[in-house]
Amino acid sequence: MASNLKIFTSLAIVCAILTVSMAGDPDILTDFIVPPNVGGPLDGNFFTFTGMRSLVGAPFPATFKVSKASMAEFPALNGQSVSYAVLQFPSGSVNPPHTHPRASELLFVLMGSLQVGFVDTTNKLFTQTLQQGDIFVFPKGLVHFQFNSDAKNPALAVSGFGSANAGTVSVPNSVFNTTIDNQILALSFKTDVATIQKIKSGFSG
Repeated sequence: MASNLKIFTSLAIVCAILTVSMAGDPDILTDFIVPPNVGGPLDGNFFTFTGMRSLVGAPFPATFKVSKASMAEFPALNGQSVSYAVLQFPSGSVNPPHTHPRASELLFVLMGSLQVGFVDTTNKLFTQTLQQGDIFVFPKGLVHFQFNSDAKNPALAVSGFGSANAGTVSVPNSVFNTTIDNQILALSFKTDVATIQKIKSGFSG
């Protein structure tokens, strides 16, 4: 009985390790997934996303802007383990430090240049200055950023994700635009409550 319990425990541990190591969008058992609210026969329209048409020929935004084609905007992506985002960087703009908990990110610079970087789990910073045509990978779940340091020219990039729903956790918003107690934040950042309140006030507008 004891040996059976050991075998069962060992198998459970192996299964848990495999589950964690293979975490990501689950495989589907059909060609694609159709939401329940979609009626009538399917055609090519279901597999087409036209949401980026509004970017073509439009003036560049005054602030950093992300346009997403993820499962929320494009339901046909459900189960396909892929999504996109178009990132527009006016001069001097930044995509603040953030993570994607469910996917790695492959960034392709289409126009301009970007300073990019990520921090690994040993707190080592990896940075690069990307030029038009360059590609950079941000590993899954790690804190990363992009910055257009050019004072005159905008930058444009496309990001591909290995998930239909990569998720985004903004570090500044998650820390300073939530209801985490000011005293906890002050102790965590080795500062005082007044400083924390001042930082929080910048997110309230």
